Amino acid sequence: MSKGNDAANSPLERATSHSLDQKMALAKRSSHEGVIAGAKAAVVAAVVTAIPTLASVRMVPWARANLNPTAQALIISTVAGAAYFIVADKTVLATARKNSFEQP
Repeated sequence: MSKGNDAANSPLERATSHSLDQKMALAKRSSHEGVIAGAKAAVVAAVVTAIPTLASVRMVPWARANLNPTAQALIISTVAGAAYFIVADKTVLATARKNSFEQP
């Protein structure tokens, strides 16, 4: 018997491997929840931003003269992107905090 083989099958090694696998699973779940929450927030933010932006371009003379379609898309996509990253970050941090307090 080789000593290296015995060390790889020791209970301490298996417990550490299991613990790392469990932490990786929690991290994947946390990031997935963040992506889903961020995507939902981005869709809501895009709709909420698009309605007044498009309406103002039709009704306000200054907006009609100065906001071309590229500017309108930039306004809407910037708000949607910001909402995605803010909500995803907060969700991942909240999930990680919750999981860290649940650990024994």
